[in-house]
Amino acid sequence: MDKVVIPEVIEPKIYMIRGHKVMISMHLAELYGVIPKVLMQAVKRNIERFPVDFMFQLTAQEEESLRSQFVTLKNNDSISYSKRGKHAKYLPYAFTEQGVAMLSSVLRSKQAIQVNIAIMRAFVKLRQILSSNKELAYKLKELEGKIAKHDAEIQAIFEAIRKLMSPEIKESRRITGFQHRPQ
Repeated sequence: MDKVVIPEVIEPKIYMIRGHKVMISMHLAELYGVIPKVLMQAVKRNIERFPVDFMFQLTAQEEESLRSQFVTLKNNDSISYSKRGKHAKYLPYAFTEQGVAMLSSVLRSKQAIQVNIAIMRAFVKLRQILSSNKELAYKLKELEGKIAKHDAEIQAIFEAIRKLMSPEIKESRRITGFQHRPQ
């Protein structure tokens, strides 16, 4: 029986690497219910479907950084790691949204179709969240500008009031009327 994949399982497995939102091959393999080796064999048999903007291999530094983000690493996690211990034998691959969509043409099981649909929905939801955050950030910046302008105007008003209240203002009024000048 195929397992149902919920968005809450997928969303934390989407990472930002090299400026792209991606999913890692071992996580995709887990979602599709295959071992990473089988997933990558299917991809390599159809490598022309996966240009560099659809899929790329992580560097050792990227993999190390990513591994530090994983909550737990277990020796008995047969899906993610080889028999050599906690670390993968080969550097994992990252699949962009387009690469994940292309996986549905390579993996042809009912589960692969359902997983792909769920992953595409997660990417769309993430894009919507990022878009609304950008709009909110823009509006916040506008508001900060208005407040800064108002602060400057209020400061000018206080300065004018202080000058009017200052007792040290020397009056330089002209005296009108008859003045007696000694001769």
